[in-house]
Amino acid sequence: MVADQRVWFITGASGGLGKALVEAVLEAGECVVATARRLSALDDLKARYPPSRLLIVSLDVSVNEQIDKAFKAMVDHFGRVDVVVNNAGYAVFGEAEAISEEAARTEFDVQFWGPVYISKLAAKTVREVNKKGQGALIFNVSSAGGYNANPGLAFYAASKFALEGFSESFSKEMLPEWNIRVCLLEPGGFETEWRNTFIKFDQHPAYADNPANFRNLRSSIAMLGDPAKGAKAIVKLSHEPKLPMRVPLGSDCLAIVKTKAEIVMKDAEKYAEFSRMSDRDGMDGVAYGDMIIQKLRATSN
Repeated sequence: MVADQRVWFITGASGGLGKALVEAVLEAGECVVATARRLSALDDLKARYPPSRLLIVSLDVSVNEQIDKAFKAMVDHFGRVDVVVNNAGYAVFGEAEAISEEAARTEFDVQFWGPVYISKLAAKTVREVNKKGQGALIFNVSSAGGYNANPGLAFYAASKFALEGFSESFSKEMLPEWNIRVCLLEPGGFETEWRNTFIKFDQHPAYADNPANFRNLRSSIAMLGDPAKGAKAIVKLSHEPKLPMRVPLGSDCLAIVKTKAEIVMKDAEKYAEFSRMSDRDGMDGVAYGDMIIQKLRATSN
């Protein structure tokens, strides 16, 4: 390894955006620890790149012991970590009343608790293994569904909403001298096999006559995103000296984020009278709100 070859740790690398990202990073001349449960899907890359550039590790992100082993393998092999991408995930599809609690909890283990554990372990690795001040970048992959929830994907959206909240709080806890940055990626629809991996539950009988049948609607939606182009965008983004908390990935997600933000602002203004009704007597709610606004703006600069 040379100094400008960063080390990436990528989960969910067996297909879709994850595998495309592994390829894009390797094509950019950097090093990758590609983790997945289905390692055979990476045989083509293993044949093209030497161990000095690509380390493939078996990993189920819902099992902390496996995460520990994967990080140890990375440190033993490459000696550090520079970019972490929490990408592994899947969707459980059906009405919230139709989906079992076990399936919902398992989805949270993969899409929330796994990234949480990896993010914390990444911070520890930066402090204890990386050179002082070298830092690292953590990309937590959320979704358009992590900003605007859709019917049929209640627990998918809930896990992504939770990941967004954790990432935002976690990023604000990092000491400046650690140089650990956290950024949420919010992909829209990408043309991958992901939609075919949904764990689908039979329709709940109470919803059989629902005129807005989202089950039929979802199957007809075209996917806008190209995984290879999305991966190149992420690699380019990783070189930005300053990153926002969230980056929509795809014109569809960009439209969703902008429109929902407008709707939220409109509703907040429309019902501001009710918001202020709970203020204590003698308190200047407008002035207090302005102070909060300034603090929020300062932290986003």
